[in-house]
Parts: sequence; C-alpha cells; structure tokens
Amino acid sequence: MADRVTVIGWDGSPLTAAARSALGAATLVAGASHHLTLPEVPPAAERIRLGSAALAARRIAAHRGTAVVLADGDPGFFGVVRTLRAPEFGLEVEVVPAVSSVATAFARAGMPWDDAHVVVAHPRTLRRAVNVCRAHTKVAVLTSPGAGPAELGLLMEGIHRTFVICEELGTTREQVTVVTSEKAADHTWRDPNVVIVVGGALGPGAAADGTGWFAGRDPAAGPRGWSLPAEAYGGELGEGETDLLRTAQLARLGPRLGDLVWDIGCGGGAFATDAARGGAAVIAVDRDPDACARTEAAARHFGVQLQTVHGTAPHVLENLPEPDVVRVGGGGAAVVSAVADRRPQRIVAHAATRDAAELVGRDLKEHGYRVECALLQSVGLDTRSWTETERSVVFLLSGEIQRREAPR
Repeated sequence: MADRVTVIGWDGSPLTAAARSALGAATLVAGASHHLTLPEVPPAAERIRLGSAALAARRIAAHRGTAVVLADGDPGFFGVVRTLRAPEFGLEVEVVPAVSSVATAFARAGMPWDDAHVVVAHPRTLRRAVNVCRAHTKVAVLTSPGAGPAELGLLMEGIHRTFVICEELGTTREQVTVVTSEKAADHTWRDPNVVIVVGGALGPGAAADGTGWFAGRDPAAGPRGWSLPAEAYGGELGEGETDLLRTAQLARLGPRLGDLVWDIGCGGGAFATDAARGGAAVIAVDRDPDACARTEAAARHFGVQLQTVHGTAPHVLENLPEPDVVRVGGGGAAVVSAVADRRPQRIVAHAATRDAAELVGRDLKEHGYRVECALLQSVGLDTRSWTETERSVVFLLSGEIQRREAPR
C-alpha cells in the first residue's frame, strides 16, 4: 500500500515549497496529461493519467511507495479527495490546495460569487444542472465532456442567459469568452472549462449591498410560507388556486433545487411562483395569454425566475423538457394522461366532483402510479364575529410513480 498520498491542487501558479517537496519524493504520480508534463514530476516516477478517480485510487492503494495526485484547482471542492478518502481504499490523504477553478473563473470575470450556486454537470446530471440555471440568476457550472457549454445552451432553449466561458484556466491556452446562451452551441469549447451562467431579475435573496450571510441564494429571503395567501397575488385567483389546496399540492410534489416543475393551467401564477420560491425551475403553461401575463407579473414581484408557455395542453406539452413533478391545474383526465406518458416522479391534480376524481385516478393507476385521493374542505372565518366568509370543497389527487426508474 502507498505509504502516503499527497493531493496537490494546481491553478497554473508556481508550486509551493510543500508541493514541490512532496512531488520530488513521489514514486507514483497521477494527474491529467497537462499535469504529468510538469518539470517537477520525477522522471523515474510511475505515471497514471487520471481518468477514472476510482481506478486510480485502486492502483495507488496497491502501490508500494509514495504517491502524489495532481488536480486542477482545489481538489477538495468537487474534486478527487472525496474518492481517495473512500473507506474501501484505506488511504491516508494529505491535501495541498490551490485556488479553485470556480473562484478563478469569477476572478477572471471580475464578479463576486458568494451569491452563486455551484453545480457539476456530467451527462447524467446535465438536466438537473440546467434546471438550476433556469431557476437562479448566477450559477457556476463545472462541466465535463458531453456536458459542456454547447449542451447547456441547447437545453436552455427559451431562457435567455449570458454565459461566461472560461477554458483551460491556469494554462497558457486560457481563454475567457462571453456569449449569449443561444449562441453557445455554435462553438466548440476546450476542456476543462467553467461556465458562469448569469441573467434574470435579482430575487429577494440577492445581497446587492454586500450584507449577505449565506453562500448562494438565501433560503430565508422573501415572505414565509410554502404558499402565500391570495392577497399576496392580488386576490384574484381561481378555484384551483386556494391557499390550502396549493399548500397540499406543494407538500405532495416537494419541488426542490434541480427539479423542473410543470404547472399546467397556471391561472394567476400562484402555484408556479410558490414552487419557484422554493428553488425549483418552473414552466407555467396556460391557453389564456392573460394568465401567462399574470404569472410573469407575480414572478417579477417576488423576484423569482420561471418560464411561461402560451398554448393548449396536451399538444403544447410535446416539446417541453422533461419534468420531475407536475401540477395539472386544468384540462382534466386528457391532460393528466398526456403528462403521465412523460413519466414524472409525481403528479397532482384536483377535481370538483367525485366522478371527475375517479376518472383521473383510474388513468393514473393505468399509467403505473400509486394514487391517493383526499377530500379537502376549508372554511374561512371572520375572526371579528367568527362567521363563515367562504367555503371550499375539492378532491385532491396525487400520483407517485411505482416503478423505480433510472435518474434522468
């Protein structure tokens, strides 16, 4: 087994004395091709090109001698340190960090980054990374082959953002390019790169005065509550947008960071805005252009990002990106059936009558969803006289996919 494993971060600047000392004593060096050509690598050391971190860790664990792993930036920040410290390898790891690629990218762009989200994009996580970019105004994306700036741009169709693309940071070929998201697919970009995605209105969590206390979007910003009262949205909401119904729908769906939510029949935009306030990406659909306008106004008022699509379901759904969870606010069983064909993890709908609820429930079951139905009744009271002011009765249906499917 390797006597010691030293992980050295490299950001293009001269190696520190500690890093040079560790590298000079190494009998095995692992790293990317540009690391292995550094003059400080001992000529007699065994060299491993770092592709699969797990495979490299196995070879290091079997090595008799002193091993060094070279990595770009801070190897403890979405880096190789996590893999090397896995219990199955039994390695003792010492880390010599450098400036992370994300910090360097924001430095090159001349931008603060304590209010940014940081995500990693692999082909299997690209969709979720894009959803974070849809929902937030400043995101740094650590890319990989097959999940780079071009792929990000293609999946962000309909969402305007600015890309600051930083290629091969710390090397002599370093280049920083600013393009719009729709133009990113027109170029071929060099790996490795970091993409800073910016744009959209600043939300209530933005700390423009420098008084922020939380890295990323402040989860405590804005008014409290999973769903806001109708008065917060101007008081003109449909029967499917009542406060308690929206709260129950949000609880069933559980939209979260990285998710894409469809809100079909968005009405006044209350549900779509509530979901976006929780950090999810949202596409709000309605056949009424005034409903789309109201939804956009609500989103602007609360400083959240969402996309509206004007059209009639189910036909307008065909070209939308794949959802994680869906609220069907209108269209009945036909729309529920079309949504279920896309296999989101969860679906919620509501019905005014038992017959309509049974029809939707049967359709969800036929599509392989486990179905729950509850009759929700709420009565509003005037607390001055404790008299009834309004009454709402509705069937809430929720479906959860039963078959375990691979993450998309």
